Amino acid sequence: MSAALVTGASRGIGRGIAIALAGAGFDVVVNYASNLAAAEDTAKEIEKLGARAVLVRADVGDAEDRARLVHEAHEAFGTLDLLVNNAGVAPSVRADLLEATEESFDRLVGINLKGPYFLTQQVARRMVDAGTAGKIVTISSMSAYTASVNRGDYCVTKAGLGMMTKLFAARLAEHGITVFEVRPGIIATDMTGAVQAKYDKLILSDGITPIRRWGTPGDVGRAVVAIATDLLPFSTGQVIDVDGGFHLRTL
Repeated sequence: MSAALVTGASRGIGRGIAIALAGAGFDVVVNYASNLAAAEDTAKEIEKLGARAVLVRADVGDAEDRARLVHEAHEAFGTLDLLVNNAGVAPSVRADLLEATEESFDRLVGINLKGPYFLTQQVARRMVDAGTAGKIVTISSMSAYTASVNRGDYCVTKAGLGMMTKLFAARLAEHGITVFEVRPGIIATDMTGAVQAKYDKLILSDGITPIRRWGTPGDVGRAVVAIATDLLPFSTGQVIDVDGGFHLRTL
């Protein structure tokens, strides 16, 4: 079987991706930062589908943890065919742009942008050395282009992931490694549960998305599977919007 590393795979979008990949024939390294019980639940779902799951606790914002994560992933499966950069955090406090702190900015940049950047570098080096025609997928957000003035640090990190995708796509194409950005919209997870009533109105009544329903982690997982199973062999550096059409400009 092929092997994938999914960061932040214990819950939400990451769990949806990990389970979808298992259904497509991938063994999965389930990376998590702190919630062991949730990671174990993800592993059980993966194993129900006949795939193997290996749990690795690591903070992608920490250099030593990143190195250990890559090492343990290769120790588990011998190789990696797919990296999915999914782990990320929201600001602890949604602060107005004129009040936001450097502490929050540094935290988000470290986890959401610096972490995936250098994790991708490490995995890509291994793929190149092994001659693996692998794939790298980064999960960003509609916040990459949608300005939210009460969480500017989050938006900046997601926009940065877009350029990261282009850079690695350009650099790795000669090695047969393709790189994609998957950009979710409003997805039903525990992270968005606190604003459910707000988005119910925006989606169902106001029609903020042409497809009038919440997205699911499974929707994102299917997009990743399409890439992972080589359904886009002549594409790289592309953005795949999984947002119900939010990105469309309509009159």
